[in-house]
Amino acid sequence: MQKLLMAVDRLTTLIGRFFAWAIVVLTLLVAWEVFSRYFLNHPHPWALDAQIMLYGTLFMMAGAYTLAHQGHVRGDVLYGALKPRTQASIDLVLYVLFYLPGVLALTWAGWTYASESLAIRENTFSPDPLPLYPFKFVIPAAGFLLLLQGVVEILRCAVCLRLGSWPARMKDVEEIDLEELKAMVRDNGEAAENRP
Repeated sequence: MQKLLMAVDRLTTLIGRFFAWAIVVLTLLVAWEVFSRYFLNHPHPWALDAQIMLYGTLFMMAGAYTLAHQGHVRGDVLYGALKPRTQASIDLVLYVLFYLPGVLALTWAGWTYASESLAIRENTFSPDPLPLYPFKFVIPAAGFLLLLQGVVEILRCAVCLRLGSWPARMKDVEEIDLEELKAMVRDNGEAAENRP
């Protein structure tokens, strides 16, 4: 079971990291458009549409990654003080009652929305139109990844209810506590002073 949980975590992390590079592309595109518009006096009508699509893709494809690494907003004040089995019970109820129906609706509606857009070869409304239908397929793709990660989170809840502790998660880049950072710097400084 743990191998399955970690395999899905690795998949969503890999996809999340890949789409995180969209922020670099987006930053370069915005910088180029600002330079082109204000210094070369040559704006591109399609640039705003491309920026919106890149940002939307980044936002949508980060959802499953964020869920895998417990990055979504949660009321930790009360939740963090509860025992793992109580946390798992609450999570399980919320996943089944709210998360799964919402993500299933997103995926289904997104697929319909994208298919209709493909059928008419929908483009953006600009003097230099961009194809819009590839971007709309990001919605069901993101929904599928969220659904897959949600099933894994439900399985984690079941394991926690059975064992009384949360199963291991894949580690990735995490925020660090300021005091922890100071201690690390202090330890490295002391180690450097003690070297001959």
